[in-house]
Amino acid sequence: MHPHTEVRFISEQIGYGVVAVQDIPKGTITWVQDQLDNVYTPKDVEKMNDFSKEMIDKYTFRNGKGNFVMCWDISKYVNHSFKSNCISTAYDFEIAVRDIKAGEELTDDYGYLNVTEAFDAQDEGTDRTKVLPDDLKNHHEFWDSQLESAFPLIAKVDQPLKKLLSEKTKIEIEKVINGEVQMASILNLYFQD
Repeated sequence: MHPHTEVRFISEQIGYGVVAVQDIPKGTITWVQDQLDNVYTPKDVEKMNDFSKEMIDKYTFRNGKGNFVMCWDISKYVNHSFKSNCISTAYDFEIAVRDIKAGEELTDDYGYLNVTEAFDAQDEGTDRTKVLPDDLKNHHEFWDSQLESAFPLIAKVDQPLKKLLSEKTKIEIEKVINGEVQMASILNLYFQD
């Protein structure tokens, strides 16, 4: 998780979340899946006790292969928002899609995290009130447009998490920024049982 963040109590309804302690500009990589993150297959989860399954449900997301990813750092406390300021990419990192001010909570739209069951979310005055398992299929174009506006800024802002990116990913980012290839769609993260 970006080093200029910390876990803070948000509210009774929400609980804890990840908050910026300094301004984080649009285009900043806010999270990278790294070697310390634990990845569990559905078969691994089936063998777990009920408490562990509850923690998997609460603190993981499903990647495009259908595996459950448990982040080792504070990123597991990033909350949902239909107006999220961070979005996952097809390159195993998340990026700020707008400027995030110090004191502001970092959020994801859980709709692109392959939830296994629909759930009601807090009303934020958007058309959506539920997070659905097929949200990636229905909203990927909107998320891609946000990513496309932020992606070129990756090379223009400080990137403390760059050291966690693989060399292959760094090359892919550079090719996208230089216009040599099109950015991979977030739809590549979609997993269907």
